[in-house]
Order: sequence, then C-alpha cells, then structure tokens
Amino acid sequence: MSARTRALGVVALALCCLLAAIGALALSVPGAPADAGERNATDGGLQRLHDAGVTGGNVTVGVVGVTGFDTDHPTLAERVEAARAFGDGATVANGGRSRHGTATAAVVARTAPDADLRLATFDDTTGFRRAVTWLVTADVDVIVAPVSFYGRPGDGTSTVARLGAWARRQGVVFVAPTGNLARSHWAGRYDDPDDGRLRFGDTTRNYVAGRGSETRIWLGWDRGHANETYVAELYRTDDGESSLVARSEPFPGDGVPNARINARLQGGTYYVVVRGPDNATGARIRLSSPTHRFQRTRPGGSVAAPATGRGVVGVGAYDPAAGRVEPFSSRGPTADDRLGVDVVAPARHEIAGYDEPLVGSSAAAPYVGGLAALALDADPDRSPREIELRLERTADDVGPAGTDPVAGNGLVVPGRAVDAPANATG
Repeated sequence: MSARTRALGVVALALCCLLAAIGALALSVPGAPADAGERNATDGGLQRLHDAGVTGGNVTVGVVGVTGFDTDHPTLAERVEAARAFGDGATVANGGRSRHGTATAAVVARTAPDADLRLATFDDTTGFRRAVTWLVTADVDVIVAPVSFYGRPGDGTSTVARLGAWARRQGVVFVAPTGNLARSHWAGRYDDPDDGRLRFGDTTRNYVAGRGSETRIWLGWDRGHANETYVAELYRTDDGESSLVARSEPFPGDGVPNARINARLQGGTYYVVVRGPDNATGARIRLSSPTHRFQRTRPGGSVAAPATGRGVVGVGAYDPAAGRVEPFSSRGPTADDRLGVDVVAPARHEIAGYDEPLVGSSAAAPYVGGLAALALDADPDRSPREIELRLERTADDVGPAGTDPVAGNGLVVPGRAVDAPANATG
C-alpha cells in the first residue's frame, strides 16, 4: 500500500537503445563477511530506528533491475507485492541469472524491512521506460534503479536520465548509483591530435588492465560534433608487435554520437587508441569501460546515467572500514557543472545465500533507497525534494570541508536522516 496518491504526467520519450548499453554496477568480488562489530560500527542508528518501529511500513519501493529477481529469496519472501518483466522474451527470474537484482532488492528489504516491494526487470531502454512508468503508475513512493547506461552524455539530457527526473516530478524519490567508473574513465578535448590520434597526455595509447575475458569500451563525443567521425581501436601487443583486436562500431542511442567495442581478451597486453580528424576540432571526447581499468584516467565527470538526471539522488560508494570513498566510485561534476554525487553510502553488503558480498555503487544505492522509505514512514507528507535534502543535510562530511564531487554532501547517517519517534531510546 502506497503512502500517497500521485497525479501522473505524460511520458513522451524516444528510447531506442539495446541491452548492451546497460551495465549492472555492482562489483561482485570476494571478501570476508563483516563481523558483528563492523556491522554495528557502520549501522549509523539504523537498528535503533527499527527497534522504534520505523521500518518502512505503508511505503512501497520499486526496484528496476536488468538481471532479474529471485522472488523466493528468504529476504524478499512475503515482501514482494508484484513483479513484472519488460522486453522481448524477458522474465522476472531471467533464467536464474538474478543475483544482482535479488541482492539489490535484499539490501532495500533489510534497510526497510516492512516496506512493500515492486520489482521490474527489463532488457533494453524501452523496457526501462515501461518499467519505470509501471512503477509510477502503481503509486510507489521510492524507485531504486541499480543500473547504469553507458555512452550517454553526462549532462542529464539522455532519455534515461530525464526519465528518472520525470518520475521524481510525479512525487517519487528516484535513487540511482553514480557508477564505478573512476578508474576507467577519460574525458577531454580533441585539441592536439597526433596524426589523427587523440593524445592522452604525452601518448596516444591508453593501456587497459583488469580481470575478465570480455571487455566493453565506450566512446562518445558531443552533439556539436556529430558530423565528425571518431573511432576507438583496441590493440594487443606482444614482443613489441601490435595487432588490431577490435574497432568500435556506432551505437545509435539518445541521439548522441557514440560507439562501442565488445571484444574477448585472450591474455597479453592491450591498449586503446582513439582516431579522429587530422586537425584539432575541440570536440569533447569521453572514453569509459565498465569492465576494465585504464592507465590514463580522468575520474572527474564519470557519473553515469540515470544518476546524471536532475532531481535524481545519485549515490556513490563508501568503504566504512577504510574511512574513504571507494577508489572506483564515479566522481562528479556532471558535464553541465552540477555536483553529480549527492551522497555516499556503505558499498559492501552481505546477502543471505550468496558466498560473495554485493559491492559497488549499486550496493550503496538500495541502502539509500531503503533510508528514503524509512524517512517516508516517519513522515509521509515529505516531498521527494525534502527527502533528498534531509539525506544530504544530515550526512557526515567525509571529504574536503563542504560539498565536493567525490563524496557529494557526505556519508548518509540513518539516525539523523530519519526522525525516530519521541519515545525511541538507544
């Protein structure tokens, strides 16, 4: 049962991007489970809120995932109000490939244990639009979208970013991860080419590192130079000899010029070259990879859509044990000079039944989505803007003094962000 009734607007968005443009942002990496002491140290007053009866009752949270959901998972059982799949051949269970979606929904359920859940999975951006519209039409209070769309402009004008902003205007708190691209992002001007090749500082090669045999690399440039051609090339080098592995192919999406490489790596050393016109054009070039790291990086401006949308709560990844923002967590500002990162949150969550924790900014985002549900449980009359401001103004400043594009307004603190009943103790 939703906390409020909302009037719906008309969605008129042209969406034509495919599944390969979507990236689930959690990094599934091995790690020892947090002991009780660590959990208590990073609790921030969450257990006190639960003990006081602030558990997300009368609030509905929608989770939009690309991998599917196991609705029978013990953490989700009896909390799922409805689940639907959007897209050709899409199913909620996704053939059992549902770990990421299930884990993100479980983080919401643990944070707001009495909130009802509506789960939606999709396989392309048209499906994403339909999923978000379904959730808004169903009168949910909070939407968590733990996904990232690559190759989009970083100024909030992409269709998926505007869709998040639209949902917020309908009275829904919309929460999205900022991304995990800080170590795999480069942005700059095409203003000093070397024989038609982009310079990454003093070299035209940007070496690639990381695990995994499958790599995806995205190249984008601004609409003002849409009539120009830029191409990313992936090379393998061995004993001083280089061979071309893959060349980027244009990817039509959001009406912005971009291209991508999908390639299989077979060991060895790899690097990327970006080719363009022989003369300087001043085009804004953006290179990123959701699968591998770059040697030459510019972390600033690496926030991914839909978190780039205006009014979307963009959540970065924080490591409480190390007392720092995760090195991989995407940084602002946006291309139009907004902060980009609103808050950061703990980014490692153990999930019942899984050997490895959920790690990444898409582990942090559902935690904040759950806190938004608790805040609405405590005060159902708050608007999405008021919820966002409460999360931001009560956060711990964990970076340089004041707001900054790495930690945003700081680390969320449940006990401050949510009003506990007057008789609460602890």
